[in-house]
Amino acid sequence: MPNDSATPKDKQSDEIPKGDMSGFVTYLKQDLLSGFLVFLIALPLCLGISLACGYPPIAGIFTAIIGAILTTFISNSELTIKGPAAGLIVIAIGCIEDFGGNGMDGGWDAADIAAYQAALAVGVAAAVLQILFGLFRAGILGEFFPLSAVHGMLAAIGVIIIIKQFPVALGVSAKGEPLEMLQEFPKYVAEANPAIAAIGVVSLLIMFLWPLVGKRFAFLKVIPSPMVVLLVAVPMGMGFDLLHEHSYVMQGHKYQIGDQFLVDMPDHVFGMFDRITFPEFSALREMKAWKWVMMFFIIGTLESVLSAKAVDLLDPWKRKTNMDRDVLAVGIANLAAAFVGGLPMISEIVRSRANIDNGARTRFADLWHGFFLLLCVALIPTVLHKIPLAALAAMLVFTGYRLAHPKEFLHVFRVGKEQLAIFVTTLVVVLATDLLVGVAAGIILKMIIHMVNGVSLKSLFKPYLEVQELDAKTSLILAHESAVFSNWIPFRKQIEQVGLVQHRNLIVDLSDTNLVDHSVIEKLEEMERDFEREGLTFEVRGLETLQPFSLDAHAARKRGLASVRRITIVAAETLERRLEEAFVQCGATGFTVQPCSGAGRRQLENGQTELSDVVRIEVVATPEVCEAIVLFLRNDILPEHHVTACVETVSVVRVDHFGKTENVNVHH
Repeated sequence: MPNDSATPKDKQSDEIPKGDMSGFVTYLKQDLLSGFLVFLIALPLCLGISLACGYPPIAGIFTAIIGAILTTFISNSELTIKGPAAGLIVIAIGCIEDFGGNGMDGGWDAADIAAYQAALAVGVAAAVLQILFGLFRAGILGEFFPLSAVHGMLAAIGVIIIIKQFPVALGVSAKGEPLEMLQEFPKYVAEANPAIAAIGVVSLLIMFLWPLVGKRFAFLKVIPSPMVVLLVAVPMGMGFDLLHEHSYVMQGHKYQIGDQFLVDMPDHVFGMFDRITFPEFSALREMKAWKWVMMFFIIGTLESVLSAKAVDLLDPWKRKTNMDRDVLAVGIANLAAAFVGGLPMISEIVRSRANIDNGARTRFADLWHGFFLLLCVALIPTVLHKIPLAALAAMLVFTGYRLAHPKEFLHVFRVGKEQLAIFVTTLVVVLATDLLVGVAAGIILKMIIHMVNGVSLKSLFKPYLEVQELDAKTSLILAHESAVFSNWIPFRKQIEQVGLVQHRNLIVDLSDTNLVDHSVIEKLEEMERDFEREGLTFEVRGLETLQPFSLDAHAARKRGLASVRRITIVAAETLERRLEEAFVQCGATGFTVQPCSGAGRRQLENGQTELSDVVRIEVVATPEVCEAIVLFLRNDILPEHHVTACVETVSVVRVDHFGKTENVNVHH
């Protein structure tokens, strides 16, 4: 979606900012300021994500610093911020727990250290796979996963984060599977530590309400809500004297508080270097380790690629990231981070969007954000120790809420009921099992739905394409059988080869396909933007001959007849012109009129046998247009005139002939 707060390109210099030494000097002011503002967001989130993963809090800082330094000089992505992300929490804590750790729950003991070092070894192995993935130019594999399954996975991650962090925000110790913990929520509330819960609830309210305050008072928008949380939560923690172990009594209950409810940080300047931890590679001899290696590799790479693509769309200069190079950069940075005790990282969408909103020009904004993190954790670790865990947990609960926002469900439902089924299936299976099984369930369900809708087994993975040269500069790709997520990669390669590699304008004709799914329709829009960057035209034809599953512009489409409404009105001749004009205003694209004669119920009841001259007007339209016409008749005509109206459902070959709907074209 467009980013309203980013400075429009036409208001800036015509020169596209580049992240080279010249750009470093030219855009120093903008990148330095944005880097500092992103640092204010990243600091608490890195600490909170690390704790939620079962790693030491400083591990998240290590990751962000290393990611900022290394990826800046390897990736060509100008505006993405690399660092730990909420989307990997579920995998990281699952890995820690599988190796016998529980993070900070009950204190940091030998079992936690062993699990942490095992997880670092897993991170190293996953990073090596990412590096190979980038070197062998396999970044396009991220195109395989259907969007509804990916969104379902992210929503499930959001739900799990909420479930896991809710007890922490209340000062309650809790563990278990997500669905088990969800049943315990009333118990967590009953056992909440009032002082800690006060910090958690206030922090959560700030996360939800501060954006509203920023809309009302524009000058406050520059202060990110996570920093406001710290400005309030740290004094609250000091007021409750969390630095010292003691107890207090409230309503007859005795509660313990102390620095176990604060972030564990080094107690002296440059103490961060004492916290460097190395992997225990013997853990990789266990088969279970490789399950987590694949989880980190697949989910981490997928999330990173999707985030980098999203940032490209938000970039005011529409610069395009080389996904293979970006995956390589993330892999190298992950390798370095895992070797010193850091979390896995991805291209992070929330911080990247903040980077754009804050006016960043080049990749050096990412570098500056890492530099400020390094200064902070190296020079003032004792200040960071005063941050309450409940405040960080509240930030993560808010992050989880954004991932699983109700709007996500509504958006998927508007695209199509089958997309909602895939979304919900993925979400539920992830909650009940794990991420890979959940995503696999979503993919399998989508394939089944495709086959039910006429996709043959042979075309499920192979596109049937015919290439024609129309003139010296334009080619046509005629698609047969189907265009679906599972055969999109070879389809995309053909589009790139004919159009981008040979530098030719391209027309893609889908009129002979049996099914075009939601994922392909969105990806065709991405291809159009790629062609525009190269000064080429890209046109999609034939979608209007297929029937959409819903009125959404990105709904899947299949061959077949579409259902529309036929409304027949019999009225006096004197009303003909008024009715015709009103029907057109309601959205009708045509009508037929037939003069005739007849007698109505009132005439027959009164014994009148003389026929009246009337007109019969027939309109075939979409359900929305039909509803508008019926509403007009009820409100404006029927109270004053005797009119007969009949509505019936009929099937048509092309729905776009009978009303202006939002799903007629994918090409804009």
